[in-house]
Amino acid sequence: MKRKKAVLQHVLAEKRKKAKEGGFMSGKDEFGTTKYVIYAEFEANGVVERPDVVGAIFGQTEGLLGDDLDLRELQKTGRIGRIRVEVHNKAGKTYGTITVPSSLDRVETAILAAALETIDRVGPAEAKIRVLRIEDVRATKRKYIIERAKEILETLMEQEIPETQELTEEVKKAVRAKELIEYGPEKLPAGPHVPFSDSIIVVEGRADVLNLLKHGIKNAIAVEGTSIPETIIKLSKERIVTAFTDGDRGGELILKELLQVADVDYVARAPEGKEVEELTKKEIVKALRSKVPAEQVINEMFNKGKSFYELIKERSEEKSEKPQPQVQPQRMEHRVKPEVKPEPKVEKIVKPIEKSASPELEEFSEFIERVKKDGVALLLDENKNVVAEIPVRELTNQLKERKDVYAVVFNGVITQRLIDTVSETGVRYLVGARKYNVVRRPVHLKIITFAE
Repeated sequence: MKRKKAVLQHVLAEKRKKAKEGGFMSGKDEFGTTKYVIYAEFEANGVVERPDVVGAIFGQTEGLLGDDLDLRELQKTGRIGRIRVEVHNKAGKTYGTITVPSSLDRVETAILAAALETIDRVGPAEAKIRVLRIEDVRATKRKYIIERAKEILETLMEQEIPETQELTEEVKKAVRAKELIEYGPEKLPAGPHVPFSDSIIVVEGRADVLNLLKHGIKNAIAVEGTSIPETIIKLSKERIVTAFTDGDRGGELILKELLQVADVDYVARAPEGKEVEELTKKEIVKALRSKVPAEQVINEMFNKGKSFYELIKERSEEKSEKPQPQVQPQRMEHRVKPEVKPEPKVEKIVKPIEKSASPELEEFSEFIERVKKDGVALLLDENKNVVAEIPVRELTNQLKERKDVYAVVFNGVITQRLIDTVSETGVRYLVGARKYNVVRRPVHLKIITFAE
């Protein structure tokens, strides 16, 4: 008995090894539309071969279950696959395994498996067959599907994020390229605010303008080469110009030429060794905040032969060397205060300085009192007639849609965003309660606050 179990275990172990090496998909290819697989073991009291076992299976089950479950008919129609038999002979006996793939339903497969156990002879020898189990191939398929889906999902997640970022960058790049305009006869690359902004930033090339556009700076224009175009020279006489060049040798040469031929007001440069097109938003803001008046740069560079970065370093050292006011610690000591005779009080009459109201403020005074009282925004035409009375929160959207507005009066804060909006609509007067963080305005726009 022990020998029989050892042989059967050896046979099953070999079968599992082959199944593992072949994998699930090889079985699927052979069995086609298999739903279940019947696994059985047999023992014969004599030496038999594989054809004997197969013949016994077909012969002894013939007519047993009727025409619908006849093995030969089922195999012809493909509902039963090829029957596998493995035999091992030892000590005059034969042991082995039987595998029957089935595409029948669950009940019919169980009936067929039970019919195998009715076989009592293989060839000339007595035999006994016992069904070990019926395996649901679809469960194995589902397990494979789950494991494979996990692998596919992990790969997808690893690849999807960079693709999404690249797609976003492509869209942003397209939008920035669309905002880019060509200015002047030389068709210089420029931001959309260059035609009407009262201050501009002069950079070296198209890539520099695109990088500034990426970070919300829309009043930059490029010189596109070492020769300064006539358009830049003309603009420098009309606008406040900040030269913003690269931190390399080429940037220094362009800066020197700009200072000689154009009317530059301020100078800013990228960090030493870097280019404007590769700067982050923080680096751009820091460089523009550290701009130096052009007169000082000309004096230091041309007269004293110093570089721009030496000048920046000296300025920062001067700031750090300024003496800070020292506060003497108060000592808790009781001292006798000297008597101080009170001086006779002299009454001084101070007259307040009267501000002369601007004529524009008086011109809109009637509308200012109205918006203070009602909390609305008034849109006026050239004849000072009210063309629309709207809530303040809808002001930006309304201005984008209308082209007949000459003046805007509202009881609110004038911001840079609002100025950028009205600058594209032809508004001439913008009257509000106060200004906040305004860094630039168009030449044609007049800004008036209630406090003026």
